[in-house]
Amino acid sequence: MYTIIDIETTGGSAVTEKITEIAIVSHNGVKVTGEFTTLINPEKKIPYHITNLTGITNEMVAGAPKFYEVAKKIVEITQDKIFVAHNSNFDYSFIKNEFKNLGYSFAREQLCTVKLSRKLIPGLRSYSLGKLCSELGIELNGRHRAAGDALATAKLFDLLLDLNRSNSSDLLSVPGISGKDIHPNLNRDIIKELPEEPGTYYFYNEQAELIYVGKSKNIKHRVLSHFNNNTTKKAIEMKMNIADISYDCTGSELIALLKESEDIKRNKPVYNRAQRRTLYQNGLYYYYDKAGYLRFQVDKIANREEVPLTTFNSQLQAKQFMNTLIEEYSLCQKLAGVYTSGGACFHYEIRECRGACLGKESPEDYNARAEEVLLTFQYELDSFLIIDKGRFENEYSIVKIEHGIYKGFGYVEAGMINESPELLHDCIKSYSDNKDVQQIIRSYLRRNKVFKILPVD
Repeated sequence: MYTIIDIETTGGSAVTEKITEIAIVSHNGVKVTGEFTTLINPEKKIPYHITNLTGITNEMVAGAPKFYEVAKKIVEITQDKIFVAHNSNFDYSFIKNEFKNLGYSFAREQLCTVKLSRKLIPGLRSYSLGKLCSELGIELNGRHRAAGDALATAKLFDLLLDLNRSNSSDLLSVPGISGKDIHPNLNRDIIKELPEEPGTYYFYNEQAELIYVGKSKNIKHRVLSHFNNNTTKKAIEMKMNIADISYDCTGSELIALLKESEDIKRNKPVYNRAQRRTLYQNGLYYYYDKAGYLRFQVDKIANREEVPLTTFNSQLQAKQFMNTLIEEYSLCQKLAGVYTSGGACFHYEIRECRGACLGKESPEDYNARAEEVLLTFQYELDSFLIIDKGRFENEYSIVKIEHGIYKGFGYVEAGMINESPELLHDCIKSYSDNKDVQQIIRSYLRRNKVFKILPVD
């Protein structure tokens, strides 16, 4: 089942602009079964050039329903149907953002008739709706009005369905993925039903062996990215070996990170071992030199046993970060690890360094500032709970830190946070502490906001 959709808008950005008209044509895979169209009051002025294009004026939409007034109807019509549109990303992003503003997550399978036309009717000079309709003899009345464009797209869709059947193709099974990308034993409905939520996902081969563990803020998008990855032989080899997929929604990205780390260590999947991570390979470390000065050093995480103070995805990012600390805490460039020379650092030459690099500032005076930097990387509390999003609306996730040691995570009903805080510890499932999870937690807290940090006595 499909819904063929077209919208008109006040502009090109789904973030800043609004919908002025929507048309939805229901299709059962054989024929059109229903139509819905309405103007929408965008609650903002329609630019003159947009009115010239669409013919929709501010006066026309003044008495039209606002989006929230037709939102329920749109949900009902499109429920459990594939979202079809010409250049579907445009229409889908606007509708998704309108729902996001209402606090609702709109998620539908997408099928783009531009992409499908390119596959089934290759070699045309243009794949715009107007040019396609002209080339294929499809009647198009009311160009740049939602109903006219949606009905024309429906006629194009009928033609594409016929071409698809005659080619014995399976292009409509998983939009964006061709048959050659998928193991013959993989049920394609699994991919269709993947959630667009944070969590971990698991790939298995035809012997039901776990071959890869991943995590993402959006499980479905990340899994699809694997099937579209042809950049390396390993990536192609892995996707051809995926015979089954499972997933675990976590609600919280932090728990997804922790769970991924635990699952990889416990199962050692072959493609996790084979693929070196590209993100956060560099860590910030510190030590006291023979003269007693506190020094910082950026090094490859793989080279060190200790937990880094923080992590970076590149040497450039690390250098920029350290330069900020140097300025904020009046650190020496040499002792902060960004300047190498046999003598003074450059900042000493321009009188911005107090001379620790030459021994002119005592270790005690210099370290008083440098050790303030160390404090910024420590947990502010000895023992605490990190409370963040749960898997459901009335649920929270909880990560437990006790005396600086990671103890595990769990989930509780929202009411327990205030009503029964002493019971929060009972929901925690124990997991092992190690340098990787410490790095994950510290880096996550530095880069992200969580719902609440709850101190523990």
